[in-house]
Amino acid sequence: MRSRRDFIQFCAVLGTFISTRPAQTLTSFNDLNFENIIDFDSKGQVTLLHITDVHGQLKPIYYRPPSQNYGVGAFEGIPPHLVGKRFLDFFGIDARSPLAYAHTMVDFQKMALEYGKLGGLDRTFTVVNAIRQERGHDKVLLLDGGDTWQGSYTSLKTQGMDMVSAMKLLKPDAMVGHWEFTFGQHRLDELIHEMGYPFLGSNVFDTEWDEPVFENTAFFEKGGVKVAIIGQHFPYTPIANPKHFVEGWSFGLRMSELNSNVQKARKNGAEVVVLLSHNGFDVDQKLARIVPGIDVILTGHTHDAIPHAIKINNTLLLSSGSHGKYLGRIDLKVENSKVVDSSSALIPIFSDLIPSDDIMKKHIDDIRAPYEKECSRVIGQAETLLYRRGNFNGTWDDIICDSIIERRETQISLSPGFRWGTSLLSGQDITIDDLFSQTSMNYPEVYRVEMTGKQLKAILEDVCDNLFNPDPFFQQGGDMVRVGGMTYTCSPKAERGSRISEMRLVENGELLEDSKTYVVGGWGSINKNVSGPPIYDIMESYISDHKLVKPKYPNPVRVVGM
Repeated sequence: MRSRRDFIQFCAVLGTFISTRPAQTLTSFNDLNFENIIDFDSKGQVTLLHITDVHGQLKPIYYRPPSQNYGVGAFEGIPPHLVGKRFLDFFGIDARSPLAYAHTMVDFQKMALEYGKLGGLDRTFTVVNAIRQERGHDKVLLLDGGDTWQGSYTSLKTQGMDMVSAMKLLKPDAMVGHWEFTFGQHRLDELIHEMGYPFLGSNVFDTEWDEPVFENTAFFEKGGVKVAIIGQHFPYTPIANPKHFVEGWSFGLRMSELNSNVQKARKNGAEVVVLLSHNGFDVDQKLARIVPGIDVILTGHTHDAIPHAIKINNTLLLSSGSHGKYLGRIDLKVENSKVVDSSSALIPIFSDLIPSDDIMKKHIDDIRAPYEKECSRVIGQAETLLYRRGNFNGTWDDIICDSIIERRETQISLSPGFRWGTSLLSGQDITIDDLFSQTSMNYPEVYRVEMTGKQLKAILEDVCDNLFNPDPFFQQGGDMVRVGGMTYTCSPKAERGSRISEMRLVENGELLEDSKTYVVGGWGSINKNVSGPPIYDIMESYISDHKLVKPKYPNPVRVVGM
């Protein structure tokens, strides 16, 4: 049940959306063209463009939005925690429209066949250039919200250089990070040096001297307005990812440091203060309420996509999706060193309608040329729609778990709740490119161990609390760990340690026993010196042998109380 405080917060957010909701008039792909895709109510002197969580995707992709995106506590039932018809109704979007396809999973296979892929940095480049020409380069800032370098075959083989070189052509003004840190400190330093623009982070300190590792703020003058960009890297990187990649560095929200940097920016003449954040949507909703002086938060990490920014107190908050599907835009009118008006939109990058930029296309082709033959190699076919994003197992996750059980001869399999990974339509070929969009990372080893039922429950409870803790400052990872070979019931609103129940083996329906031992396989362990074959080799072998793949045991989780 909502408290009075929760209800007041819900009404405030709802009122903000209603007051800024545009008329969604385009109900057919035939009505859509490049001009009305980028059509915008331009205002003021400053334009902020935001791209985030690209995850190595240079080319257009399919990416199915989630069917499960549960909010808890004060964030239950409000954006971004709306999916499907509830999302469409809330924002007044016609269920047959291109925007419905871009933002929801409703009739996704059918809509994808009609509307095509989204994204592609060559198309994004076209949109960015059009906005720069419309507004003037002296008014536009392009900001990269991180999780850009990781997530594809070429990003793994080049250790991020493919994405750094492509993003340099887009000419961002600043960047923050998360998965960038999984390349290790030495490679990170090399790539930052290659970027040529700031890698900002106010919340990472050296553990020996307690000094900042990165610049925290960059200043720009745009449209005659002094703008400060403060960076915030993912605060829980050493918890969500192997800490040996960032040995000697301390992460965290560091609210006092952020507060101090905001005040310093104002004292240094900033008329607009922007937080470029990889905290996640709900973390930044809370942050906007307790840190004064921030005009705009551009948030990433949780891959949420909402059509417009919301306003919390005096702060605009926008999340610009993932995988290059969207480009976020906020225009600001500033008078007497204050933001007095704004307009915002999330621009879907419909790749069939937005012209490809020739320079970026050639660059992408050149990057991929040494790998194109391998990337295009077909290893199987999808018998059903394959996707990942959602609080619990997606069908791609099921395939991963099935492959671990079969190839590593285990009873149970675990797969991390990563939000990255593209989608495949039923009937599509599965290529090496597709395989690595689900598995490309620097700690891919598939382990095989024994665990007791008690240990398995402890793992599920711990991850569940990271996802569904009612205080977003304690939400420290991705989505729920995926499972194979077992089922369970989850109650997200229950108390910590009591959310997981009815854990059963698929093979015989028996309840898991606390003291009994089970053979478990998994990958993406944050522990050091994990041994085992890489997950992409396991999956390639599994898919190549089965040819036509679909989940053996879909929907292993029953969610109650939501």
